[in-house]
Amino acid sequence: MAEGEGMDGASSGIASRTVFLSYASQDAEIANTVCRELESRGIPCWIAPRDVAPGALYADAIVRAINESKVLLIVLSQSAVASSHVGREVERAASKRKPIIAFRVDIATLSPELEYFLSNSQWIDVPALGMPAALNKLADAVAQGPKAPSHPSPVGDHVHKFPQRTFSKRVVGALAALVVLAVGVGLGIHFWGPRHGVAPTAVEASPGTGEPGIAPISEKSIAVLPFADMSEKRDQEYFSDGMAEEIIDLLVKIPELVVPARTSSFYFKGKSTQIPEIARELGVRNILEGSVRKSGNHLRVTAQLVRADNGYHLWSETYNSTVDDVFKTQDEIAGAVVGALKVSLLGKDTPNAKLTTSSEAYELYLQARSLSYRRTSDDTLKAYAHLQKAVKLDPQFALAWATLATLLTYDDVDWDRVFEVSAETKAQFAKGDFRGWPRVLEQARGAAHAAAERAITLGPDLAESHAAMAQVLAWLDWNWKVADVEMTKALKLDPANARIAVMAADLAGDLGRISEALQLAIRAKSLDPLGNSHILNWLQYVNGNWDQADLTLRRNIELYPTAEHDHYIRALVLLAQGKAAQAQAEVELEPLETFRETGRPLVLDALGRQPDADKALALAEEKDGGDMAYQIAYIYAARKNLDRTYYWLERAYKQHDLGLSALKVDPYFSDLRNDPRYKALLRKVGLPE
Repeated sequence: MAEGEGMDGASSGIASRTVFLSYASQDAEIANTVCRELESRGIPCWIAPRDVAPGALYADAIVRAINESKVLLIVLSQSAVASSHVGREVERAASKRKPIIAFRVDIATLSPELEYFLSNSQWIDVPALGMPAALNKLADAVAQGPKAPSHPSPVGDHVHKFPQRTFSKRVVGALAALVVLAVGVGLGIHFWGPRHGVAPTAVEASPGTGEPGIAPISEKSIAVLPFADMSEKRDQEYFSDGMAEEIIDLLVKIPELVVPARTSSFYFKGKSTQIPEIARELGVRNILEGSVRKSGNHLRVTAQLVRADNGYHLWSETYNSTVDDVFKTQDEIAGAVVGALKVSLLGKDTPNAKLTTSSEAYELYLQARSLSYRRTSDDTLKAYAHLQKAVKLDPQFALAWATLATLLTYDDVDWDRVFEVSAETKAQFAKGDFRGWPRVLEQARGAAHAAAERAITLGPDLAESHAAMAQVLAWLDWNWKVADVEMTKALKLDPANARIAVMAADLAGDLGRISEALQLAIRAKSLDPLGNSHILNWLQYVNGNWDQADLTLRRNIELYPTAEHDHYIRALVLLAQGKAAQAQAEVELEPLETFRETGRPLVLDALGRQPDADKALALAEEKDGGDMAYQIAYIYAARKNLDRTYYWLERAYKQHDLGLSALKVDPYFSDLRNDPRYKALLRKVGLPE
């Protein structure tokens, strides 16, 4: 585009101010909205991937676009602070003395590097202004042409030009957590150095300039895609998925490698996404893909390591073996990847306590794991049965014992189905008579404890064993102190395990350590960037960080449109923001009927429709009182009816409702916290006052 020409070819001073849009992939929707708005006003923008010419090298296109732009506009968010790509784009613009405008969409705290480069930049605060006003101000700022900084001032020698806002104590807590994470490395997707996703700090020269340019993605980064099931009946998907997962678990333990976790790599399963796009989304240079053909005990595994940007095959191999030798095959594939990427040899892995000598037990374990990911009551019940068979076949299978214990702490496992509770007792539960519940709970607690203790005995150095014990202690025993000790052990044993980081974030949040919990949740997101961020969403809501919670919830819903609880939690966020009509629409999108039914009275009350709310509440009490006592207590708390609030909280206690784990931090009960009954309930649940 010639300088001075707008998108329609018209010449104007404004149109000559080409804007380079820098953003993290998680903020693509916002970035595209900004781009459309500016271009509708005749202000041309350069945005990737739209403006990368077919066949062009991505890094070269970025460098040239920044060099030729008049202004760099950064969509500033928690994700942007986390992104090494955004950081390098900002650094490049600063080195070329380009004006920089920060379009701030959440309360993310800057890393020292971004603080350095943005110290003299103009800021537009979306949460404070609202999106329409912020877009107007942005267009004016670009049209006026902000001045380029003379040179970034050293950190500490300037006053922050952050937009001024007054934050609640809960939001201050969230900021404190983000400040801790920002020191040295920034937040989110790249956390803890090369092992956990930080691209090398060295920069390469821009073609033909000799000047520092955009640093490439680490050459030692790899995503393992789910292996294709090529079996004759196509009924071995659990096995082919398991093969890929085990290889991920092997590779993630190698300090030099950057390896996204299972959920992120498996996100593209069944989609037509091309390898270059997958690599860009996950921030990796290489892709491992393969297939499994299983017939009886015979295995044929094909694997290939592909360079994502040019499709070049770095290595490929076919393995003919048996299910009995599956672990050897996994080791060989991981070893070949290590050799092809020229990193250090595989370090000493967790002892073989996590493995099994029984191929049948291993297959049952893989089937159980595949079923458990679906998180439905029926699938969880089937998974439990498979795991029981697996540990009976091989009583030394530590990982199966740990998984069995963890399964019994899921909020979607029906203990009355697992332990075959009588129809009479179930009928009593439905009527609010929980005299038979202690017996059911003791069965669940006894089975879970036995499984977790067995896992630790067999695999004392297995992180999953200690994480399982922590969950049993926390959510079945309400023994939070010892649970905390076990979770700390699990994190120390496997700091790169995204699932354990999520568990630890959940536990820290329940204990009221919100800063630590946010730190752990962001760590989990850094390890698994496309994983479900339910815990992070909840913690942001708990902190009163509603704008950020809404952004991450919408992103999560976009990634996982059928995920349970997200629409309900977003409705709570919208209610907190005073957006009752939007909250009502969101409640109706919630997949779980029980959450729809307990959410309706909340939004109807907020809309001032009390007769309708009363009817909805009566229905929720009748239909959902056996499962949703904690959520029904929300409704009465919002109505300031404390006696009925405590009635339903006590009922939740009698049912051992897992929702009570959030009692200490739940915003709906903030008005209760000076009430002696509240403190007494905290003590009964074992939570610190």
